[in-house]
Amino acid sequence: QLQASGGGLVQAGGSLRLSCTASGRAFRNYSGAWFRRVPGIERDFVADIDPSGSSTRYADSAKGRFTISRDNAKSSVYLQLNSLKPEDTAVYDCAARRGIIGAYEVWGQGTLVTVSS
Repeated sequence: QLQASGGGLVQAGGSLRLSCTASGRAFRNYSGAWFRRVPGIERDFVADIDPSGSSTRYADSAKGRFTISRDNAKSSVYLQLNSLKPEDTAVYDCAARRGIIGAYEVWGQGTLVTVSS
């Protein structure tokens, strides 16, 4: 089970830090990821991180502004959102998968980020 938190209302140019905490599993063996979705639009990949934290990937829209990290001791993955834009407004979902290959099969409930202009 994954629990996402940290969303909220922020002005354009502001920052937020999202957290995703796992329970009931050896999270250190899982890749972690963030996706985002808006009503009527397919869920988009934002960023992911491998189990060790040594490899990360970002969507083009996230590069240079967002940073994904993890703390395996806390079974958590984080997404630092900087220089936020109104178009970043979405529900941000965290996800996990065992290892580094395959679909993300474990999902959290999402946290809403709203960026005002």
